[in-house]
Amino acid sequence: MSKEHNNCENCRHYNADSLKKLGVEIADADFVVALAGNPNTGKSTVFNALTGLRQHTGNWPGKTVTRAEGGFGYNKKKYKLIDLPGTYSLLSTSQDEEVARDFILFGKPDVTIIVVDAGRLERNLNLVLQILEITDKAVLCLNLMDEARRNKITVDERMLARDLGIPVVPTSARYKEGLPELLQTIHEVATGEIICKPHKIKNVPPKIAKAVEKLSKTLLKQYPDIPNSRWIAFRLLEGDKSIVHALQTGKFASI
Repeated sequence: MSKEHNNCENCRHYNADSLKKLGVEIADADFVVALAGNPNTGKSTVFNALTGLRQHTGNWPGKTVTRAEGGFGYNKKKYKLIDLPGTYSLLSTSQDEEVARDFILFGKPDVTIIVVDAGRLERNLNLVLQILEITDKAVLCLNLMDEARRNKITVDERMLARDLGIPVVPTSARYKEGLPELLQTIHEVATGEIICKPHKIKNVPPKIAKAVEKLSKTLLKQYPDIPNSRWIAFRLLEGDKSIVHALQTGKFASI
């Protein structure tokens, strides 16, 4: 990250009172924010805390998976928050995984908040690393810190932020702890004040790396507006039929 993120007490603008819960009033939003995470990490609690407990629910186009949307205002900007289905991966082995992956990849949100359980971080990191392969604009919400402390579990959020290359914000959403810091960080990533440099797969065999580079260039020529051609190239080489279908149907331009 180009700007060091920390949770120091003297950081300016950390004022929960500047949050305006907009509920379903999400028209003409300045930024779109995706909310992702494993089940049982408190993701819905984060959603409700930011939007004011009101959800606009329906189904994703062509899916039985529920879609929840809400809005909030912060620092004179309006944010549309999309609560993605809770998943353990983005490999598209279920409708929930496909919906979450497609929105992060093809919907191109301005920020993706990844909610994890601070007390079970290791099992959550699989999804985190998959998301960071797709998007460069993410914030890790290290939630359920109250339970972690109760179980005498500590997390070095500064080291975690350094290793992941994205801001890490400790929270206990049910008690509103850490939400001012989370809001400010979302705002700074959305506006470009914080530039994330997330962890990417580096140890790729030369033959695969060459194939990915060649296919990525081909994809960009045929689909100039395609997001993250490198990640899509990886998935195509692995035979991901859902990605093939997305390209054939132009899904990336319609989400």
